Amino acid sequence: MNNTIIQVEMENGDTFQIELLPEYAPETAANFEKLVRQGFYDGLTFHRVIDGFMAQGGDPMGNGMGGSGKNIPGEFSANGFPQNTLSHQRGVISMARSSHPDSASSQFFICYDDASFLDGQYAAFGRVTKGMETVDSFLSVKRIGPEGGTPVEDIKIKRMTVL
Repeated sequence: MNNTIIQVEMENGDTFQIELLPEYAPETAANFEKLVRQGFYDGLTFHRVIDGFMAQGGDPMGNGMGGSGKNIPGEFSANGFPQNTLSHQRGVISMARSSHPDSASSQFFICYDDASFLDGQYAAFGRVTKGMETVDSFLSVKRIGPEGGTPVEDIKIKRMTVL
């Protein structure tokens, strides 16, 4: 069986592709695909971009506080889901959440480097298979804020589609 591929087209025309890996986090992958099919992510931004760590997006409020209105169970080992062994390495996509383990909704992040310290704490559910240079290009946007991670210009998703 072939895994679902998501094409992400940025407002500037650059693209990248994400392969969903439901064998690690089935409900997480299904929720992400459903949101893509609904057009939820179209027009949203990557609101947090941190060198050597990750790029985070998927928040309709654009400030890290929003979601889709539905939370999903945290499919990671610290939350009783030991089958998610996908390590947070470069190009891996995972769900962002608050301190509550079942608070993931629509926000996701893509790792720039090894972030294996997140393994077992966050639901990794896919990986960038093409166009990681597009995700890397987010780092060239000037950023401000306490972590130096808030882009001063929008890094906007034009549309996401299921291929």
